[in-house]
Amino acid sequence: MKEFELKYGCNPNQKPAKIFMADGTDLPIEILNGKPGYINFLDAFNSWQLVKELKAALGMPAATSFKHVSPTSAAVGVVMSEELKKACFVDDVEGLDESPLACAYARARGTDRMSSFGDWIALSDVCDVTTAKLIKREVSDGIIAPGYDPEALEILKSKKKGNYNIVQIDPDYVPEELESKQVFGITFTQKRNDFKIDASLLNNLVTENKELPDAAKRDLIIALITLKYTQSNSVCFAKDGQAIGVGAGQQSRIHCTRLAGNKADIWHLRQHPKVLSLPFLPAIGRPDRDNTIDLYISDDYEDVLADGVWQTLFTQKPEPLTKEEKKAYLAGISGVALGSDAFFPFGDNIERAAKSGVSYVAQPGGSIRDDNVIDACNRFGMTMAFTGMRLFHH
Repeated sequence: MKEFELKYGCNPNQKPAKIFMADGTDLPIEILNGKPGYINFLDAFNSWQLVKELKAALGMPAATSFKHVSPTSAAVGVVMSEELKKACFVDDVEGLDESPLACAYARARGTDRMSSFGDWIALSDVCDVTTAKLIKREVSDGIIAPGYDPEALEILKSKKKGNYNIVQIDPDYVPEELESKQVFGITFTQKRNDFKIDASLLNNLVTENKELPDAAKRDLIIALITLKYTQSNSVCFAKDGQAIGVGAGQQSRIHCTRLAGNKADIWHLRQHPKVLSLPFLPAIGRPDRDNTIDLYISDDYEDVLADGVWQTLFTQKPEPLTKEEKKAYLAGISGVALGSDAFFPFGDNIERAAKSGVSYVAQPGGSIRDDNVIDACNRFGMTMAFTGMRLFHH
């Protein structure tokens, strides 16, 4: 396939639209089902690079959930606890522990379920049946992977009344070193960002605490590779083999950190015993459960616990999750990794990160206030690595 005609570009008025190879060669993809659009392909090609790099860096199957050209989360195939399975709505899945790819997808899709509604999925490995069954029951626009088991492909083809977008990519495809795009009729060219992210990037430890266990290195690598394909400015919190909070596209870095930290807090609070035991009515669907949990965790909990409302959601009225309970629960969190795509200009980012249990930080360094940021890390006993590499993505 030399080119693929698209229905329209970013918006319906932007016609004509297509994808093609500038050198006239075949596209490195095969469309197995559906008819992906312009934004679908932007998500597909960015998300594929992310999972391919995660697999190469960590040697584990990887998955990501993308919306509007940024990841809501990314994860590798670490076995899930029973509490996490319940929080991600996958505690009823047989054989989950036997499929690292399914675990990676369940983590990535379960992290920020509201943002992932109607997402694009990327898998580093051939999609198996367990993963396909998980995908089938979620609202999603499409998927890209290097291949599909025959039964898995049939399961996915049944989504969206047979119109689910399924793309297969050549895993050996390597793009040209130079890439270009047009803005306002003006062509921009740059060297593709093929910078390799691995554990060697974490050797320059600048804090008093030099402790950096293997699990923290894994999580920092996940955070940094996630940031490489996130619209900048961006900050990423990671824990237990997955990105748990992504703050993307903010003009101020502290706003990135607050956004990512708030998402990480919500991810933790979804595993609070009160949340896991919410007595939903059997007829309440997964998206409505997500919305309800989001409100229940927030300061607007009365929106779902008010008389006349809770009866439509629960078999009995739950007790509120109080501010004091949330604060106490989050105070017990530690071991979270934090990556930033550019240097922290002030120590306030570290102050905010500490409230979400951050123990490990990786950032480029290079600010005139690096000493202030290092001092803030030292006050909280954090370990911080200067990577020396900015990871802007636009």
